[in-house]
Amino acid sequence: MKLRILIIGLVAAVLLPAAAFADAATAADKANGARACQALRTSLGAATFTSTYGTNADKSNAFGQCVSKWTRGEHQNRLEAVTACKAEQADAGFAAAHGDKTFDQFYGTGKNGANALQRCVQSKRLAASVGDRKATVNAARSCKAERKELGDAAFIAKYGGKANAFGKCVSTLAQAHHG
Repeated sequence: MKLRILIIGLVAAVLLPAAAFADAATAADKANGARACQALRTSLGAATFTSTYGTNADKSNAFGQCVSKWTRGEHQNRLEAVTACKAEQADAGFAAAHGDKTFDQFYGTGKNGANALQRCVQSKRLAASVGDRKATVNAARSCKAERKELGDAAFIAKYGGKANAFGKCVSTLAQAHHG
């Protein structure tokens, strides 16, 4: 019994710190995900958008599924932007590579550039998000052409044999195009 309690205590001691450092999606990540989905619905058109993201029989859950997917993507883009910006901020050669401007001068506004890290993160996150959306739109176009060429039955069979074949096609091609 004591051994079991000791093992449970050790497992908890290992897992709790890791969970404490896990960065969850923020409200801003969710808002950025919703904005990405609104832009995609406009770019793709309603029919293609629902074919891409809808997972239920009538595809009525497309927007919610899209927001869920893009919130995760926006979260990842933000984390990658923070890492990249902190690396730039710590880089001793930053000024030499940026017209003799310091990190704060290059990204920040005002006299002391206090918002430089935030502006850097925002610019890198936005660039990644725009790239992700372009890759998705290009993938959807390619999938539409492929579905037309193969026919519905062969297309569905190629991408898993289920009604979400179009979404799987878009996801696969978007990842290949962008990342």
